Amino acid sequence: MKKRIKVASILAIATTSLLLFSCDGSYGDSTSTKKLANELQTNQPTPTDITYSLQRYNLIRRAYWINGMYDTSKSLHCDVEKTTGYIYLYSGNSKIAEYVVDGQITSLRAYLTPDSDTYSSQYTSYWLADVDGTYGDNPDGIFFFTKDGNYVEWCGNYLYSSQPLPQTEN
Repeated sequence: MKKRIKVASILAIATTSLLLFSCDGSYGDSTSTKKLANELQTNQPTPTDITYSLQRYNLIRRAYWINGMYDTSKSLHCDVEKTTGYIYLYSGNSKIAEYVVDGQITSLRAYLTPDSDTYSSQYTSYWLADVDGTYGDNPDGIFFFTKDGNYVEWCGNYLYSSQPLPQTEN
């Protein structure tokens, strides 16, 4: 009986050790990575002096646009100088469109509000509605506004640049 308990204990310790040290790399690698990340965050902290977000501006502008308030969307005041970018939309190897972007591109999966009031819990999450009163998730993709105030949504490959790309012959 004692021999069985001893063997079971050794097996339990061995199994636990294997799980701890072999799942996603060794425990030492994980510890080193966390230490490095903390050091980098200390040396390069998140900026705390950003006073206006072009991402939030885009999300607010989009909320007006997709809810039929086009004039409000087009006339929404921006407190900072918007960037100008150039985007090229592709399907396979073919460029199908190009636009001058007013501001920046934004992920369709970015939101103004969180989707729930808890993020990691063993208990039930309470889902929160988005600004338009709906629940759910958007597809992977991007959206942006053109210089003339039109809205574009894209779920494919794209290239974005701060300057126009040279014209090439096909």
